[in-house]
Amino acid sequence: LFRVSLLLLLLYSVLPSFAVKFNLQAYRWPQKKCFWNPAHDNTLVIVTANIGPGPNQRTDIEIVDSSPQKNVYLRKKGIKAETRLAVTTHAEGEVGVCFYNYLEQDSQVKDKFRTIDLDVDIGADAIDYNAIANQESLSGLETEMRRLEGLVKEIVDEMGYLKKREERFANTNVSTNQRVQSFAWFTLAALIGLGIWQILHLRAFFKRKYLID
Repeated sequence: LFRVSLLLLLLYSVLPSFAVKFNLQAYRWPQKKCFWNPAHDNTLVIVTANIGPGPNQRTDIEIVDSSPQKNVYLRKKGIKAETRLAVTTHAEGEVGVCFYNYLEQDSQVKDKFRTIDLDVDIGADAIDYNAIANQESLSGLETEMRRLEGLVKEIVDEMGYLKKREERFANTNVSTNQRVQSFAWFTLAALIGLGIWQILHLRAFFKRKYLID
């Protein structure tokens, strides 16, 4: 049991979690600055952004994904101080947390920026087990078991995703191999047909010139 718990804790330490602190320059028409994290379908994502002070600046946030549908989960204007947002993904891919920092009025002061402390928790990391323990009156051991249960589920989901991706790659390889073989047979048949046509054409030409009977 100790070894199993240790293994689960080690796996838990490599689950998706992202934190970064950066300065976001302010412009009249700013370009968005995005941070991307991989996430599976139907996964909880908690975004915590601590926005530093910045006069005459307005910071907007947008949460999107990289799927073909280009889902936009949330847009919020004028976020300030500490802002906590939660979304649930709709597709496999990467979730992007994007920021825009607008300079709200003309100013002679250059290099205006805001310092942003961003923390993104995905999957099991995004679940507040302490709140669940308080709500359901769970003991410390029960809370830890609930945490490990969520961790195991996430690992099983990850294994299922990897298995599906492996099957998709295998099917792609088989399909590509079949197409290559079909193209090779078509090329061979075309060359044989062209060779026969050339022989018949030359034979007819030589007959017309009375070079052969």
